[in-house]
Amino acid sequence: MPQRFTLHPTHPQARLIRGAVALLREGGVIVYPTDSCYALGCGLEAFDAAARIRAIRGIDERHHLTLVCHDLAQAGRYARLDNWQFRLVRQGVPGPYTFVVPATRDVPRRVRHPRRSTIGIRIPSHPVAAALVAELGEPLLSSSLILAGDASPLNDAETIVAAVGRRVEGFLDAGPCAGEPSTVVDLTAQPGAVVRPGRGDPAALGLA
Repeated sequence: MPQRFTLHPTHPQARLIRGAVALLREGGVIVYPTDSCYALGCGLEAFDAAARIRAIRGIDERHHLTLVCHDLAQAGRYARLDNWQFRLVRQGVPGPYTFVVPATRDVPRRVRHPRRSTIGIRIPSHPVAAALVAELGEPLLSSSLILAGDASPLNDAETIVAAVGRRVEGFLDAGPCAGEPSTVVDLTAQPGAVVRPGRGDPAALGLA
Protein backbone atom coordinates (compact mmCIF):
# COMPACT_ATOMS: atom_id res chain seq x y z
CA MET A 1 0.00 0.00 0.00
CA PRO A 2 1.22 3.55 -0.67
CA GLN A 3 2.30 5.99 1.98
CA ARG A 4 -0.79 8.12 2.50
CA PHE A 5 -0.54 11.83 3.28
CA THR A 6 -3.76 13.46 4.45
CA LEU A 7 -3.39 17.11 3.54
CA HIS A 8 -5.43 20.22 4.18
CA PRO A 9 -6.78 21.19 0.72
CA THR A 10 -5.97 24.90 1.00
CA HIS A 11 -3.14 24.98 3.55
CA PRO A 12 -1.12 21.79 2.99
CA GLN A 13 1.20 20.82 5.84
CA ALA A 14 4.81 21.51 4.88
CA ARG A 15 6.20 18.38 6.57
CA LEU A 16 3.82 16.18 4.57
CA ILE A 17 4.76 17.90 1.33
CA ARG A 18 8.42 17.24 2.18
CA GLY A 19 7.62 13.59 2.79
CA ALA A 20 5.96 13.27 -0.61
CA VAL A 21 8.87 15.01 -2.33
CA ALA A 22 11.26 12.55 -0.68
CA LEU A 23 9.38 9.72 -2.41
CA LEU A 24 9.68 11.52 -5.75
CA ARG A 25 13.41 12.01 -5.30
CA GLU A 26 13.74 8.28 -4.65
CA GLY A 27 12.16 7.56 -8.04
CA GLY A 28 8.62 6.94 -6.80
CA VAL A 29 5.23 7.53 -8.38
CA ILE A 30 2.63 9.49 -6.44
CA VAL A 31 -1.06 10.37 -6.79
CA TYR A 32 -1.77 14.03 -6.05
CA PRO A 33 -4.65 16.53 -6.44
CA THR A 34 -4.91 19.32 -9.00
CA ASP A 35 -7.53 21.96 -9.74
CA SER A 36 -9.11 19.58 -12.26
CA CYS A 37 -8.62 15.98 -11.09
CA TYR A 38 -6.22 13.66 -9.31
CA ALA A 39 -3.05 12.94 -11.27
CA LEU A 40 -0.10 10.57 -11.33
CA GLY A 41 3.31 12.18 -10.96
CA CYS A 42 7.02 11.39 -10.84
CA GLY A 43 10.34 13.16 -11.15
CA LEU A 44 11.41 14.30 -14.60
CA GLU A 45 14.51 12.08 -14.59
CA ALA A 46 12.79 9.00 -13.12
CA PHE A 47 12.84 6.75 -16.20
CA ASP A 48 11.23 3.69 -14.60
CA ALA A 49 8.60 5.79 -12.85
CA ALA A 50 7.53 7.45 -16.11
CA ALA A 51 7.15 4.02 -17.71
CA ARG A 52 5.01 2.92 -14.75
CA ILE A 53 2.74 5.94 -15.19
CA ARG A 54 2.20 4.98 -18.82
CA ALA A 55 1.48 1.38 -17.77
CA ILE A 56 -1.05 2.46 -15.11
CA ARG A 57 -2.78 4.69 -17.65
CA GLY A 58 -2.57 2.12 -20.45
CA ILE A 59 -0.99 4.63 -22.84
CA ASP A 60 2.06 4.57 -25.10
CA GLU A 61 4.72 7.14 -25.97
CA ARG A 62 2.40 8.88 -28.46
CA HIS A 63 0.24 10.10 -25.58
CA HIS A 64 1.58 13.37 -24.20
CA LEU A 65 2.78 13.45 -20.63
CA THR A 66 2.69 16.83 -18.92
CA LEU A 67 5.26 18.90 -17.09
CA VAL A 68 3.50 20.41 -14.09
CA CYS A 69 5.42 23.60 -13.33
CA HIS A 70 5.51 26.07 -10.46
CA ASP A 71 5.28 29.20 -12.60
CA LEU A 72 5.83 30.61 -16.08
CA ALA A 73 9.52 31.20 -15.45
CA GLN A 74 10.03 27.50 -14.79
CA ALA A 75 7.82 26.49 -17.73
CA GLY A 76 9.87 28.71 -20.03
CA ARG A 77 12.89 26.48 -19.56
CA TYR A 78 11.06 23.52 -21.08
CA ALA A 79 8.68 25.14 -23.61
CA ARG A 80 9.58 27.12 -26.72
CA LEU A 81 6.98 29.87 -26.81
CA ASP A 82 6.55 32.61 -29.40
CA ASN A 83 4.80 35.79 -28.31
CA TRP A 84 1.31 34.61 -29.34
CA GLN A 85 1.77 31.32 -27.50
CA PHE A 86 3.05 33.05 -24.37
CA ARG A 87 0.03 35.39 -24.33
CA LEU A 88 -2.39 32.45 -24.45
CA VAL A 89 -0.56 30.48 -21.78
CA ARG A 90 -0.38 33.53 -19.51
CA GLN A 91 -4.16 33.94 -19.73
CA GLY A 92 -4.74 30.37 -18.53
CA VAL A 93 -2.30 30.01 -15.65
CA PRO A 94 -2.56 29.09 -12.95
CA GLY A 95 -5.61 27.10 -13.92
CA PRO A 96 -7.13 23.90 -15.34
CA TYR A 97 -5.44 23.99 -18.75
CA THR A 98 -2.73 21.84 -20.33
CA PHE A 99 -0.87 23.40 -23.26
CA VAL A 100 0.82 21.25 -25.90
CA VAL A 101 3.91 23.18 -27.00
CA PRO A 102 7.27 22.63 -28.72
CA ALA A 103 9.77 21.21 -26.23
CA THR A 104 13.22 22.64 -25.57
CA ARG A 105 16.34 20.52 -25.33
CA ASP A 106 15.95 20.49 -21.55
CA VAL A 107 13.04 18.07 -21.95
CA PRO A 108 14.39 14.50 -22.06
CA ARG A 109 13.81 12.91 -25.46
CA ARG A 110 12.05 9.92 -23.90
CA VAL A 111 9.20 12.08 -22.57
CA ARG A 112 8.68 14.24 -25.67
CA HIS A 113 6.17 13.19 -28.31
CA PRO A 114 8.27 10.93 -30.59
CA ARG A 115 7.24 12.56 -33.88
CA ARG A 116 6.30 16.12 -32.94
CA SER A 117 8.95 16.84 -30.25
CA THR A 118 6.24 18.42 -28.10
CA ILE A 119 5.32 18.27 -24.42
CA GLY A 120 2.35 19.24 -22.28
CA ILE A 121 2.82 22.18 -19.90
CA ARG A 122 0.53 22.86 -16.94
CA ILE A 123 0.51 25.27 -13.97
CA PRO A 124 -2.37 24.22 -11.68
CA SER A 125 -3.89 26.48 -9.06
CA HIS A 126 -4.50 23.75 -6.45
CA PRO A 127 -2.51 24.64 -3.30
CA VAL A 128 -1.26 21.07 -2.81
CA ALA A 129 0.05 20.77 -6.38
CA ALA A 130 1.63 24.23 -6.14
CA ALA A 131 3.35 23.38 -2.85
CA LEU A 132 4.55 20.06 -4.24
CA VAL A 133 6.33 21.49 -7.30
CA ALA A 134 7.70 24.40 -5.27
CA GLU A 135 9.30 22.01 -2.78
CA LEU A 136 10.54 19.68 -5.55
CA GLY A 137 12.25 22.57 -7.31
CA GLU A 138 11.63 21.16 -10.78
CA PRO A 139 8.61 20.15 -12.87
CA LEU A 140 6.59 17.08 -12.01
CA LEU A 141 6.10 14.67 -14.93
CA SER A 142 2.42 13.94 -14.79
CA SER A 143 -0.73 12.42 -16.30
CA SER A 144 -4.39 12.51 -15.26
CA LEU A 145 -5.51 9.55 -13.15
CA ILE A 146 -7.78 8.04 -15.79
CA LEU A 147 -7.42 4.26 -16.06
CA ALA A 148 -7.56 2.37 -19.35
CA GLY A 149 -11.18 1.95 -20.41
CA ASP A 150 -12.47 4.66 -18.06
CA ALA A 151 -14.05 7.87 -19.35
CA SER A 152 -13.48 9.95 -16.23
CA PRO A 153 -10.73 10.29 -13.61
CA LEU A 154 -10.75 8.54 -10.24
CA ASN A 155 -11.79 10.96 -7.51
CA ASP A 156 -12.76 9.01 -4.37
CA ALA A 157 -9.88 8.28 -1.99
CA GLU A 158 -10.77 4.67 -1.22
CA THR A 159 -11.38 3.92 -4.91
CA ILE A 160 -7.98 5.37 -5.77
CA VAL A 161 -6.22 3.26 -3.14
CA ALA A 162 -8.04 0.11 -4.25
CA ALA A 163 -7.30 0.73 -7.94
CA VAL A 164 -3.66 1.85 -7.93
CA GLY A 165 -2.45 1.55 -4.33
CA ARG A 166 -0.07 -1.31 -5.05
CA ARG A 167 1.41 0.48 -8.07
CA VAL A 168 2.37 3.82 -6.52
CA GLU A 169 4.53 4.86 -3.58
CA GLY A 170 2.49 7.79 -2.29
CA PHE A 171 -1.04 9.20 -2.21
CA LEU A 172 -1.63 12.86 -1.32
CA ASP A 173 -5.23 12.80 -0.13
CA ALA A 174 -6.74 16.29 0.00
CA GLY A 175 -10.37 15.29 -0.49
CA PRO A 176 -12.32 15.24 -3.75
CA CYS A 177 -11.14 17.30 -6.72
CA ALA A 178 -13.38 18.84 -9.37
CA GLY A 179 -13.34 15.42 -11.00
CA GLU A 180 -12.90 16.63 -14.57
CA PRO A 181 -9.64 16.58 -16.58
CA SER A 182 -7.93 19.76 -17.67
CA THR A 183 -8.75 21.33 -21.01
CA VAL A 184 -5.95 20.48 -23.46
CA VAL A 185 -4.98 23.22 -25.91
CA ASP A 186 -2.59 22.52 -28.81
CA LEU A 187 -0.41 25.56 -29.40
CA THR A 188 1.81 24.11 -32.12
CA ALA A 189 -0.02 26.10 -34.80
CA GLN A 190 -1.59 29.54 -34.61
CA PRO A 191 -4.18 30.42 -33.30
CA GLY A 192 -4.27 27.26 -31.13
CA ALA A 193 -6.94 24.57 -30.91
CA VAL A 194 -8.77 22.76 -28.12
CA VAL A 195 -8.04 19.04 -28.51
CA ARG A 196 -9.70 17.87 -25.28
CA PRO A 197 -12.49 19.86 -23.65
CA GLY A 198 -12.29 19.78 -19.87
CA ARG A 199 -12.71 21.94 -16.82
CA GLY A 200 -11.05 25.03 -18.27
CA ASP A 201 -13.25 27.30 -20.36
CA PRO A 202 -11.70 27.88 -23.84
CA ALA A 203 -13.51 31.23 -24.04
CA ALA A 204 -11.27 32.51 -21.24
CA LEU A 205 -8.37 32.07 -23.65
CA GLY A 206 -10.19 33.61 -26.60
CA LEU A 207 -10.66 30.21 -28.27
CA ALA A 208 -13.90 28.72 -29.54
